Amino acid sequence: MSIINKKGNKNQNLAMVIVGDRCIGCDACYAACKTDWDVLPVKEAYRTKVWDIEGEDNFGNPTIRFLPVLCNHCDNPPCVDVCPTGASFKRDEDGIVLVNSDMCIGCKACMVACPYDARYYDETKASVDKCTFCLPRLNNGLEPACVVTCVGESRNFGDLNDPDSNVAKMMKNATSITRLKEDKGTLPNVYYITINY
Repeated sequence: MSIINKKGNKNQNLAMVIVGDRCIGCDACYAACKTDWDVLPVKEAYRTKVWDIEGEDNFGNPTIRFLPVLCNHCDNPPCVDVCPTGASFKRDEDGIVLVNSDMCIGCKACMVACPYDARYYDETKASVDKCTFCLPRLNNGLEPACVVTCVGESRNFGDLNDPDSNVAKMMKNATSITRLKEDKGTLPNVYYITINY
């Protein structure tokens, strides 16, 4: 059985494919996102970020690896299910999960429901905010800001339904594919892969 979410009724199956060992933790993605979308200048407010994960190798030496995180634009998004006004919704045509700030009443139920901690409340907008896969940029034929600024080419974006897309080819050639918190049943559309070089 394929780990890739099935097409369903979507015309496009938009996804972020992250090659984990290419992320160098430079935070260019974080800075680009904050700048492009006027995300509040506090640590708690982010549409994407990179976690530092410290550990040890087999010899007890300290190690660090980096984990880029963002909204997973789930096919089964709990944030949409709990929204009392319909402000949080999923686009049928491509699966992007959005928030209509005009409809958001600030109850923050979606923030509690999201298992990825991918939402924050923007006091200035009086609305919850989150990653949109840079929808305005996509509408202008551009890739998401975090993808364009990724110096290690860790972040990749595209339509998994298109076999000629970069992300579909990467998924086909991946030696491992994982998604975060799959046990939650959310069917996330952010994939973490490894590739043999």
